[in-house]
Amino acid sequence: MKRHKTEPRFAICVQNEGCEDLEPRKLYHVLPDDSAAEEGYLRVIDESGEDYLYPADYFILIELPQTVERAWVTA
Repeated sequence: MKRHKTEPRFAICVQNEGCEDLEPRKLYHVLPDDSAAEEGYLRVIDESGEDYLYPADYFILIELPQTVERAWVTA
């Protein structure tokens, strides 16, 4: 089943070189941003609680069960 672009996406941080607001091995909420993705970036809600662009290779995108995604987004 293909995911709709507005559905939540998640990623695990695998490196944070020069990015103090990211923690390796932590799960992050990724917001859709097609223009950022074309440039090799992801829009991520970081430790500050705000969304910023980070290099896509700092993350591994993962799929979560829908119940987990709903719990994460509503928490």
